[in-house]
Amino acid sequence: MPDATPTTFGQLEPSRWPGERLGLPDEGPNSVARVGRRIAAILIDWAAALVIALLFAPYSSLLHSWLTLGIFALMQVVFIPTIGGSVGHRLMGLRILPIAGGWVGLWRPVVRTLLLAIVVPALVWDSDQRGFHDKVAGTVLVRS
Repeated sequence: MPDATPTTFGQLEPSRWPGERLGLPDEGPNSVARVGRRIAAILIDWAAALVIALLFAPYSSLLHSWLTLGIFALMQVVFIPTIGGSVGHRLMGLRILPIAGGWVGLWRPVVRTLLLAIVVPALVWDSDQRGFHDKVAGTVLVRS
């Protein structure tokens, strides 16, 4: 008789909703954040970084571009462990939780932000709608 336990990822049954395999609800508080809120949150964060960078360099300069990215990254690293997410996350009713529970710590926001800054990991998602940057950092973005 064949064993019913999956031995590879491809043998897992599809989730009925994002976060089911993580033990998260389908909707409401602690459900996985959906795409619309994620995009709105990152746009808010990027816009804030863009405006702050304008205080230090003209918009069309290379310095402004690098400052914007640096300020964006700094905001992520500072606000995720202190307020549970970036300003954009919190305004959109989202927060970042470690899969293992407890406090997100300091290393998770740094790893997550470095991967987010190179963009590609944020575009690679699993069936739980977690980007590669969240998977590596051991985090999940949920509704608060």
